[in-house]
Amino acid sequence: MADNEPSGAARMFGDFAPQLVHFTDTVLFGEVWERPGLSPRDRSLITVASLVTAGSTEQLRHHLGRAKDNGLSETELIEAITHLAFYTGWPHAMSAMAVAKDLFTN
Repeated sequence: MADNEPSGAARMFGDFAPQLVHFTDTVLFGEVWERPGLSPRDRSLITVASLVTAGSTEQLRHHLGRAKDNGLSETELIEAITHLAFYTGWPHAMSAMAVAKDLFTN
């Protein structure tokens, strides 16, 4: 992202929730995601799994794309969602797979 281009959080919430934008951009993506203890690929897989488990499909679209950028293949992400169906429940997995299918086939 260019320095002068607003982040996704800023585009979504801008002046409406500036502190949430700050924490998202500065703390979450600026500090937490940059910690050296896990690779970006591993952080993405953990994040996708957490979002699937929570049924958070709105954020899943962004994080599936980020996971691909961080080295996970579509096949690996589909397999992760399939695997999670047995641990998180069929409805969450089916909802997540619908997001993945839409993202990966369009």
